[in-house]
Amino acid sequence: MSLKDKIQIMVVDDMSTSRGLIVQALEAMGIPNIQHAASGPESILAMDKRPVHLILSDYNMPEMDGLQLLRAVRGNPKTKAVGFILITGRADQEIIDTGRQLGLNNFIRKPFTPQDLKACLEAVVGRF
Repeated sequence: MSLKDKIQIMVVDDMSTSRGLIVQALEAMGIPNIQHAASGPESILAMDKRPVHLILSDYNMPEMDGLQLLRAVRGNPKTKAVGFILITGRADQEIIDTGRQLGLNNFIRKPFTPQDLKACLEAVVGRF
């Protein structure tokens, strides 16, 4: 079984259109095990029931932004080793530096192509 058949991914974005586009790009890569959530708290509850290997999270979300979600993920013994990729339209150096201090594995700027997303994923988990 290949990596893309085994990997479990959580997509977190408050915008249903963005969430759908990311899920669609992952499915087009042949990744079948994708969960998605509309908020950080919703994703935490879902991951408690069904663990994942990698989180793709938008930065700019109400209630809990991507860095707050990263902090919560790294602070939980069950999820602290999960890969984390931040998706942002505002790739300010301060956001990226803070993310790296919190244990961010990678980030990708919006807008991005499916090829950009694949390269970003492979930099974290290895080639599909």
